[in-house]
Amino acid sequence: MARREPKVLLYRCLIFGLLFATWMVFSGFFDLFHLSLGVISCGLVTWFSSDLLFANRTTGIVDRLRQSGRFLTYSIWLLWQVLLANLHLLRLAFSPRSALQPQIIRHETILDSDFEKFLLANSITLTPGTVTIKIVGSTFYIHAINEECAKGVDGEMDRRISHIFASSSEKG
Repeated sequence: MARREPKVLLYRCLIFGLLFATWMVFSGFFDLFHLSLGVISCGLVTWFSSDLLFANRTTGIVDRLRQSGRFLTYSIWLLWQVLLANLHLLRLAFSPRSALQPQIIRHETILDSDFEKFLLANSITLTPGTVTIKIVGSTFYIHAINEECAKGVDGEMDRRISHIFASSSEKG
């Protein structure tokens, strides 16, 4: 048990650091009062929910840093996809004929963990023209506004999310 405690403390410090860095970026205030509020709120969130972020405690810090870099790359790719989907919906909105063909599609995912599925569901919903409406096991039910949006759910997000959480032993 003594060997496990330092690792738990290290993960909680990592989670606190990630939350506090995010808090500072989004708050934009760097005076003592606001930084104190950030420390208190991030400390409470870390204390209450640190077990939610990293379910697999066997992954080392180097792999976590690699995952963070891959997540940043994925976030940039996702923002690009959101921009492209917005442009597509803008064309749809101004098209003279109705190109709306709403449909529910069924998508089988390759992802295993609940967090990966959570990330996929939110990524799909963040992309205009698609909304995740139900998840049953590895099956996602997604509402798409037309055929082109439905074709966009082709498994590319699954592969990119899977790549984020792959450890170096799985890749090599």
